[in-house]
Amino acid sequence: MTEPRPQVWPTLVATDARVLIRFLVDAFGFTETVVHGDDTGVAHAELAWPLGGGIMLGDVKDGGLWKLQPGTFGCYVVADDIDALHERAVRAGADILRAPYDTDYGSRDFAARDPEGNLWQFGTYRGTPA
Repeated sequence: MTEPRPQVWPTLVATDARVLIRFLVDAFGFTETVVHGDDTGVAHAELAWPLGGGIMLGDVKDGGLWKLQPGTFGCYVVADDIDALHERAVRAGADILRAPYDTDYGSRDFAARDPEGNLWQFGTYRGTPA
């Protein structure tokens, strides 16, 4: 059975989307799926998460409909090997807010901030089935 393509896309904006894309790929392991833009910036990009799902992002634009501010995004991302991902993020220069720890509900997590100021929590907790 093929996994369904994501239908809900967390979305963020950046002051420099190309730099943020490179960081998210290098530090956390997202995969660059598509980047639309030109020399003036990124209009739309999609990054896939290896375990499923993804995010969309682009450069912030004055006067646009999407009135998000860079650095105000937060996301919980499911990952399998938290300690290895933490080490990868450290090597790539991520601002680690909380080193790997075990939660009282059975998850192993860590928290980091990307260069734009967005918050990322990675953990093994996969949520409660619907």
